[in-house]
Amino acid sequence: MLLMPVGIDIAKSVFQIHHIDVETGRTVSKAIKRASLLDYFSNRTPCLIGMEACGGAQHWARQLVKLGHQVRLMPARFVKAFNIGNKSDAADARAIWLAVQQPCRPVAVKSEAQQAVLAMHRMRQQLVKMRTMQINALRGLLAEYGEVMGRSRTVLDKSIPGALLRLAERLPAMLIDTLRDRWNELAKMDEQIARIEQRLRMWLKQDKDCSAIAQIPGVGLLTATAAVATMADAKSFRSGREFAAFIGLVPRQHGSGGKIGLFGISKRGDTYLRTLLTHGARCVLANAKDSGLWVEQLKKRRPPNVVVVALANKMARTIWAILAHGRPYERGYQSQSPRLV
Repeated sequence: MLLMPVGIDIAKSVFQIHHIDVETGRTVSKAIKRASLLDYFSNRTPCLIGMEACGGAQHWARQLVKLGHQVRLMPARFVKAFNIGNKSDAADARAIWLAVQQPCRPVAVKSEAQQAVLAMHRMRQQLVKMRTMQINALRGLLAEYGEVMGRSRTVLDKSIPGALLRLAERLPAMLIDTLRDRWNELAKMDEQIARIEQRLRMWLKQDKDCSAIAQIPGVGLLTATAAVATMADAKSFRSGREFAAFIGLVPRQHGSGGKIGLFGISKRGDTYLRTLLTHGARCVLANAKDSGLWVEQLKKRRPPNVVVVALANKMARTIWAILAHGRPYERGYQSQSPRLV
């Protein structure tokens, strides 16, 4: 049965809805208050509802799925191509209505538990950025008074007590006390980051999917938990390559006149997960005693950064294979599926 397509442009207070009434054939474009959205769809026959994958979309997708509707979350970049004319809420809802009827790779609707894991990752990432900003600010301020230090955190912790003592002889006490407080804040951020990682480690032990892919070389605590939460359902991807393309670890293409050129990776999709996989692959190449015959042969033909991205792509495919087929990681496993000639 074909479902009636509906486009919803979500916002904080007023949502815009666009669809064509099946009985009358008239175009319906109306604004609905936030509190009335679920009531509008509660008594309707199942619809194909399209929304942009933006803030709040996961919550409304889960609520609409409970009412029996099919929800498709689409990247904003995909929807933008259907926005014709001036920008408005009505035009955006119409663009979403047009886009939901086209074939595309939708964003997976995540459960609340999966979204909670991603929220932990986002808060940890924010703390790491704030800690880095604090370290750079301290180094810059101290350099203004002739105290130049190395970039590493260890060098800063060793050098800053002596630097503050020397500066206390010629600078106001209010500045020295403020600098010392800012330095002490770094230890508090370390504790907050450690607590988040401890909670993620508990989730890793409880979740069988996270524990399974954590056995892959280069996949640690952060990569395992982020990959499972981001993927949501592994079977929504047809292959490992499709999952690798979803996070931007495949070549960017440009074709014209029957000629196709391949360039660097597309860098589309989830930047955070792609970064974790790339760093994990770099660690494997730097520390593994036996990285495998495939990697050793690739090193002879390609530059180091290309090898890193290729290994990250392979890790992404391995993650999908383990989660989609429900089997443990086996080093040196050879796929028995027939290859296309």
